[in-house]
Amino acid sequence: MYEIARHTPPDDVPFRLGQHEIQSQMARLIALDNGISRADMARMTGMARSTVAEYLQPLLDCGLVSEQRGSYAGRGRPSTGLSLNLKAGVILVADIGATHGRLVVADLGQHRLAEEAFMPDLTIGPELLLSEIVERFEKLLQSSTARDRPIRGVVIGIPSPVDFERGMPVRPPIMPGWDGFAVADWVRRRMGVPVLLDNDVNLMALGEARSRPVAQSPLLFIKVASGIGCGIVTKDGELHRGADGAAGDIGHIRVPLHDEVICRCGNIGCLEAIASASAVMRQLQDLKGAQVQTTAELSGLITSGDPHAVRLLRTAAAEIGEIVAMLVHMYNPASIILGGKMAHMSDDLLAGIRAVVYRRALPLATRRLSIENSQLGRDAGLVGGIALGIDKVLSPRGIQELLQNY
Repeated sequence: MYEIARHTPPDDVPFRLGQHEIQSQMARLIALDNGISRADMARMTGMARSTVAEYLQPLLDCGLVSEQRGSYAGRGRPSTGLSLNLKAGVILVADIGATHGRLVVADLGQHRLAEEAFMPDLTIGPELLLSEIVERFEKLLQSSTARDRPIRGVVIGIPSPVDFERGMPVRPPIMPGWDGFAVADWVRRRMGVPVLLDNDVNLMALGEARSRPVAQSPLLFIKVASGIGCGIVTKDGELHRGADGAAGDIGHIRVPLHDEVICRCGNIGCLEAIASASAVMRQLQDLKGAQVQTTAELSGLITSGDPHAVRLLRTAAAEIGEIVAMLVHMYNPASIILGGKMAHMSDDLLAGIRAVVYRRALPLATRRLSIENSQLGRDAGLVGGIALGIDKVLSPRGIQELLQNY
C-alpha cells in the first residue's frame, strides 16, 4: 500500500494545533498504520488517552474511522484497532495525457474499484472534454461496487502548467482554449464535490515518491514523451509546485548551440524542441525522409536497432542529462526517476542520462543518488492522483468539511 503522508505530530501537538489539525494528524496516522490502537495513538502523539478519545470520537461518529476488535488468544480484554472506513467514500481520478486518458474510482484505502481508458481530444475545448469526463465518471461509478458511497473528491491531471490554487491551466501549449479556464470550479459545480487540478507530471512524481521508502526523497520525476517535464517531491513527501505552479517546467530550459530550433512555446533552443519524442521523430524525418508520426513507430525503429533512431535517442539522452545534472546541484535529490513513453523504448535513455549526470555533477551531490526508470509505469499518475485526493480528505480543511456536513 502506498503512503498517504510521512508526517508524525510532535509531542506537543495538542498545545500547538487546533482541533481539525489534530484530527487530521490522527487520521493520517491511522491511514499509515492500519489497525493502530488508541494506546499507540496516545504514545505517538504525546496526548493523554482521554484526549485521544475526545478528538477521535467525531471521526468515529461521522464514519471516517472505524474501530474493530482484533484477534486475541490470551486473557484479558481483546485489543481494538483503528482503521479508515473504506466505505466512507471514494476518490475519482482522471489522468489526462496528450495521447491517452485513464479514469479510476478508488476507496480511501487506495484500492481501485473501477477504471477505464479512453482517448481524449484536447482540441475540442474544456467544456466538451470535461463534460465527457464527468459523464464517464458517473457511468464508471455506477458500474462499480461503490455506487452508493459518497464522492469525497475529484483529482484531474492534465499536460499543462497549472495554477494549483486557482485550479486552472496556464498557457497550455497543446490545449487550445484552456488557458485560464476554471477547470476545478467548473467540475465542482457539475459534481458538487471538491476538485483538484494538477499537472500530470506532478501526479506521476507524487505516485512514485509515495510508493517508495522515505529515504528515496527528495525525488525528481522526469517525464520524456511528446514533451519533457519534471515533478519535484520534497523530503517530506509533498509536491513542490513553486509560487505559480511553474516549478519543474524543464522542457523550456534553453540548450546552448541550438538557436536554429524554434519551440512550440515561441522560444528557441528549448530542451523539449531538441530532445523529446516529437523532436526525435522530426529529426528522423529530416535524416531518412520517411514519415515517423507516432511514438509507436519510433519505438519500433529503436527496438529493431535502426542506427539513425538509436543515435538520435542517445543524443537526446545526453542533452537531457546536461539539464538533469544542473537540477542535481540545485535540489540535491536522493532519487531521479525517468518516465514517459520515450523512457520505456530503450535503456539507452536511462544509460545516457546516468552517464552525463555522474560525469558532470559533483561527487557530494551524486554519492547516494539513484537514477532509475519508473517502477509504476503508466500507473504513476493514477497512484499520485489517488494519494493527492486522500491527502485532501484527511487535511484539516477536509476534516472540517466532513464534520460540518455530517
